[in-house]
Amino acid sequence: MMRIDQPVEVAPGAGGIEVTWTFRPRNNGRKSKDAPSGKTRDVEPGNVPRVSRLMALAIKFDGLVRRGEVRDYADLARLGYVTRARITQIMNLLNLAPDIQEEILFLPRTVKGRDPIRERDLRPIAAVPHWHRQRKIWAKLVSERMPQTR
Repeated sequence: MMRIDQPVEVAPGAGGIEVTWTFRPRNNGRKSKDAPSGKTRDVEPGNVPRVSRLMALAIKFDGLVRRGEVRDYADLARLGYVTRARITQIMNLLNLAPDIQEEILFLPRTVKGRDPIRERDLRPIAAVPHWHRQRKIWAKLVSERMPQTR
């Protein structure tokens, strides 16, 4: 039986070529359970709210379209296996005032239960063309859904 961590040698008389090869299995970026790691990663408890992830996705998609990496929203829909209508809903988050977008990106993690603010709640706010009015509606929504943070 051959060990995988030892060099493998082929006899010189078996064709005139000598090959030495060492096989070292890779862990594919995974850490070994028995190997102590030098760094411990502190992860906040809970999940990033879905609306925060969708906001980040809208920003990413907008960059892809602007750089010409995808032609249009229909291409995004085809690549993501979703409808064009769903891509439009996600991209409409970009119609929100920049400060509201920032607040959405940094919403607190959801530790228990459902996310307090959903994308569906933001659709009517994004449909308002005036940022000042959007801010008023947003403040009301946040005070109703997340009274402990404001």
